[in-house]
Amino acid sequence: MSESGTQDDGVPMRVGELAELYLGNILFALERTALSLESDEKPDDALFYRSIGRALADAHGRDKARPSGQQRTTLGEG
Repeated sequence: MSESGTQDDGVPMRVGELAELYLGNILFALERTALSLESDEKPDDALFYRSIGRALADAHGRDKARPSGQQRTTLGEG
């Protein structure tokens, strides 16, 4: 990848590719947000951000478990 957000051939990355590349950073930011909200005594808001992180992590795990070459094509598949 030559610049952030593009592949070596200059083609912009898709959202999913970019999100997968930075998944660890995204999960860290979501957890930091949740911790901050907890310290502000907003547990429901913290739970919301943790549920986003959990959903992303679960989706990543399902993708890694899926046989190579098989991709999810619709929202209902999993």
